[in-house]
Amino acid sequence: MRSVARWMLAGGMVFAGLSHLFWARKEFQAQVPDLVTDVLPIDKDGVVVASGAVEMMLGAALVVLPKERGRIGAILAAFFVAIFPGNIAQAVGKRPAFGLDSDAARWARLAFQPLLVAWALWSTRD
Repeated sequence: MRSVARWMLAGGMVFAGLSHLFWARKEFQAQVPDLVTDVLPIDKDGVVVASGAVEMMLGAALVVLPKERGRIGAILAAFFVAIFPGNIAQAVGKRPAFGLDSDAARWARLAFQPLLVAWALWSTRD
């Protein structure tokens, strides 16, 4: 069961990473908090591209580095925590993206982030 969950998570991460680079690039920019680009010397598109690359690498690592799966799971869980402020910024800023065109939808989405953290930790545990 854990192996299936881990492979699904790996595939989802690679897919999400590719979407950051290609078809959903503009949509993901709605999730980048303004504070990030105010503090760092990078624009929103750069943040989206960088996070997409990280997602693809983490997804691939779940598959190709089986001896490191626990460590990769912890890193992936930390990544999900790190991007959570972007989801909050989208909700607070009322930024429509990914069909989240209402306050209720944007706030409801926030409930799923802890599930991703749990999925990453559970599916990579020995």
